Amino acid sequence: MTGDATAVLRLADRVVAEYAWRPDLPVALAPRPYLHPVRTLAGAAVTELMPDSHRHHLGAGVAIAEVDGANFWGGRTFLPGHGPAWLDNQGTQHHVRWLRRDDTRLSHTLRWTTIDGRPLLTERRDLTCRPAGPDAWALSYRFALTNATGGELPIRSPAAHGRTGAGYGGFFWRAPAGPCRTTSPDGTGVEAAHGRCTGWLAVEGDGWTLVFIAASPETRRDPWFVRTRDYVGVGSALAWDRPLLLAPGATLTRHVVTVIADGPVGTDRAAAYAADLAS
Repeated sequence: MTGDATAVLRLADRVVAEYAWRPDLPVALAPRPYLHPVRTLAGAAVTELMPDSHRHHLGAGVAIAEVDGANFWGGRTFLPGHGPAWLDNQGTQHHVRWLRRDDTRLSHTLRWTTIDGRPLLTERRDLTCRPAGPDAWALSYRFALTNATGGELPIRSPAAHGRTGAGYGGFFWRAPAGPCRTTSPDGTGVEAAHGRCTGWLAVEGDGWTLVFIAASPETRRDPWFVRTRDYVGVGSALAWDRPLLLAPGATLTRHVVTVIADGPVGTDRAAAYAADLAS
């Protein structure tokens, strides 16, 4: 969008991802940094930005449905007994300071504030890229969120308020719409991955495959949110069906590595990526 401040990740003089680190967005979208476009080595875009049906879906990044009543997902907020409702509660993720910025690594600190400017969280975010074979590369996305308030901080998903299956919130990737195939160690299809804790899952689209890897023990304990009906979206859920309570000064850290490949990736190859790239 006009006015965005953008950094890039580059491999072999090829831009593989653009990172809008200070985007110019409406408050209703819960403004936050995002990756878009992310591309395969052959140039296929594998993220979507602000599609008509879900304007608050911003490529790939970190978005949380509710932090102590503040909406860092964008759009409507799910209310128990009511359903989705428009509230003036959208928060913003602000860039604070660059720690490192070069072709293969972007590291910075952020501050998460409510709509009236009250700080709830501080964050350190590290994005790195590396080759993963002749037709693929790997994006490492690590973030650490620290409670910046003096009290316990509840993190919730709509499912924690009773909306079954809607456990989204955390790392989230909006992929291009269209027919796709989902696989995981537990089998084929969304039902083999949605709501499950698996080391990896793969989504194969038209000429591309994304292999999402839970790259740390903490991340492997989080269920995956997977949706391919109406839109294609994958996330690692911080609060699947109950609140995550973050103590004052406490930090949660998560790490997802995504392999971005041209063409199909078989089960054995996806498992090999997970074994190689998970810590």
